[in-house]
Order: sequence, then structure tokens, then C-alpha cells
Amino acid sequence: MMYVPPQVNTALDLLAAAGYEAYLVGGAVRDYVRENRQGKDWDITTSALPEEVERVFAGYRLIETGLKHGTVTVVIDGEPLEITTYRVDGSYSDHRRPDSVSFTRSLREDVERRDFTMNALAYNPSAGVVDLVGGVKDIEAKILRCVGDPDRRFQEDALRILRALRFASVLGLEIESATAEAAHKNKALLKEIAAERIQVELTKMLCGEGIQEVLVKYSDILAVVMPELEPMFGFEQQNPHHNSDVWYHTVKVVTNAPAEPVMRWTALLHDVGKPHCFSLDEQGIGHFFGHASKSTVIADELLQRLRFDNATRERITLLVKNHDTPLPSDERGVKRLMNRLGSEAALQIVNIHRADTAGQHPDCAYRYVEFDEVKAMMQKVLDEQACFSVKNLAINGNDVLAKGLRGKQVGEALQRTLNAVMDGEVPNEKNELLIFLDCILDEYMEDYRKMSE
Repeated sequence: MMYVPPQVNTALDLLAAAGYEAYLVGGAVRDYVRENRQGKDWDITTSALPEEVERVFAGYRLIETGLKHGTVTVVIDGEPLEITTYRVDGSYSDHRRPDSVSFTRSLREDVERRDFTMNALAYNPSAGVVDLVGGVKDIEAKILRCVGDPDRRFQEDALRILRALRFASVLGLEIESATAEAAHKNKALLKEIAAERIQVELTKMLCGEGIQEVLVKYSDILAVVMPELEPMFGFEQQNPHHNSDVWYHTVKVVTNAPAEPVMRWTALLHDVGKPHCFSLDEQGIGHFFGHASKSTVIADELLQRLRFDNATRERITLLVKNHDTPLPSDERGVKRLMNRLGSEAALQIVNIHRADTAGQHPDCAYRYVEFDEVKAMMQKVLDEQACFSVKNLAINGNDVLAKGLRGKQVGEALQRTLNAVMDGEVPNEKNELLIFLDCILDEYMEDYRKMSE
């Protein structure tokens, strides 16, 4: 039996006692059928009209924000529960939300308006799982199928196209042929969907274990919302380090990057500038000089259009810009890399290098040893709390000011001091660093004297 929180049971029981049908629907039921997993979101559908729901729960706090579409939020013991009347949707003029809804007493009519069969299951403790559209069978077969006519489902709400790709990637599902055909056919409707919603679906999709197949089979759909990707499709690299075109190389890099948003987006966009930077040398070997910088510009524009927050956008573009930066071979170089990028971004760069290599010719696999060595050196620097940042110095800006330096000289002096510490020229001890500052001050005074002559 499916676990149902006591607040949800109370709601179901009160509706049933008043003579109405009431079921749990949505992701909680789907996840229970898929893998007997406890749900997080508890959505209730009922034959009771909104005003009847309000009468049933007259003794509870009610929130009417979704009343237009038949939803009343009831707060039971601190838990807000959305209770929605069975409904039939009207036309979707914006290809996103119904212009109007009409209420019904039929669970079947309510179920038949939903997006995918796996999301159209209903459950209550007395009836168990109610499956009116074959959702259980599709879940068992790992198939994603639209409820009813897929053309109509996608024309009603075009975001369902990206939701289909996201579910296929995250849940490892095969999109049923008619559903897949309708997704390709109606892809242009995605141009009418808000960028914020597209970003959310794409990010979840990219982090799924089944992302490789989705990127290969549905690249044309992704190009509608990210036209920057299209020049990569089929673009041959003509380079001995690569045995695939730019797009399939990118697919393999995404698949091998850590499954978290910043890394997967970096992997997707790291070579987006390559087709714009292609050249052939006299031996007929392809090169992409300056592609990291070009990719950074393109990625930044794309991420802004998709309404990414500044911090995430800046981190992704930082990684794209540095994705082909040669990795250091010694601890001194590692410290400088960690100083320039920050310890977290430096580690992410190593992981991007590893994923990038996984997308190259197998002859490049020897580099994995290098990546392990660099990560080990980074960990050693962190474990030993070695100094690789100005904030870790035994002196600070006030000490520099006390020496008489001003303006940009303060930052320059601190950075020179940090470089000396990272290079092992001076220990990170206050007295030693103050002596080093005196040397810097003497240089500034000598430069000033020469300028005055």
C-alpha cells in the first residue's frame, strides 16, 4: 500500500465522508508505481466543485489562489494541500495554459486531459491505483506515451515536448513512436514558451542518466530553443584527436560530465563556437583557434536569454572560457590555477578536461593519469591549508596601507606577495611578509625617483 501522510488521509477521508470522490494524482502516484518510492508532492483531485470543497473544509485555512482553474489549497496541520475539481480544459490559445476550464464529475474525463499516461494514474487507499489510460503498463515497459492524441497534447501545451525529453532522460524511458513523431512535428511551438520554463526543463533533462540518447534523437527539437547548437550538427573536425563531429563529441562530453547543472551546461556549450573558428592547415588538418573565447561569447548570450541567474551564468562561462586551458604539472602551477579560478572552479576544470577527453579519440586516454595527478595535488593543497589566495595571506590590506602604498598599489602588492608565497620564495609568516613588502616599497620608491629625474 502506498504511504500517504496523515494530513492527506484526512483530506481524502473528509471528502469521502461528504459523498465525493477523491484521489491522489501526479508524480507521487507515478513514483509509487515505478519504484515504490514515497512521494513529495501531494495533489488531490475530486468530484467536489470548488465551493463544495470549501464547505467540506470550512474549519481549515483555505487559500483560493487557483480558484479559476478549480484549485483550492487547504492547510491541514501546517501542510498545504492542493485540491482540484475534476475538469475538462478549453482551448489553449497560447499553447501553454487553457483559456478556460469546465468542471466535471467524471474522473475519466479529468484523466484524459493530462499529458502522459504515467502521470494520469489516480490513487486512494480504498480503491488502490486507478489506471484508465494504460499508465501502469507503460511504466512497466519504460515507455513514455501521451494520453490520447499526442498532436493535441503538444498543441495544447508545447512545454510538454521538453517535459517528454526530460522524463526520457531522467527516468530512462523510450518515447513511444507516435508521441516522438508529434514532438518533432510541433517543435516550433516551443518558441512561444517562456524562457524561464524552458531553462528549468532543459537543466533537469541535461542531468539525467539517459541524456545521450535524448541529445542524439531530439537535437532538432533542442535547436528550436537553442539555435546556437545547430552549427555543430554534423560538423566534421578533421583532426586526429577527434573521431566524431562536433555535435557527437559534445554529446559524449555531456554524458561523461558530472551530473549536476553547471557541469552539464558547461559540457553542452564548451565547443559551441568551434564551427565559427574552423580552419585547415596545409596538411588538411582541422583547427579551431580561439574557439574557447567564441564559445564563451555564444554561451553567455544563450544563458542570458534563458534567464539564468548571474552567479550560475558567470560560473558556466568561466568554465567554458577555460575548458582547454593546459593543466599545471606541479604544485606551484596548481596553486596558481586555484588562485586564478578559485578552488571549486579549478576542480571543475579538471573534471571538464576529463569529460572532454572521453569525447575524443581513444588515443587521448593517456591523459586520465594527468587528471588524477592534478586532482591529487589540489587535494593536498586543500588538506595542508596551503596559501593560494590573498585572503589566506598572513598580512592584509591594512598592513600594506601602513607601509604607505595606496590605490591599485595595494592590490598589486598583495598579489605579488601571494605569488612569492605560492612559488616558495617566502614563507607565509607575517614578519617575513612585512620584510617582503619593504622590498616592494623600495621598488616603488625607486620607480618614483626615476620618473622624477
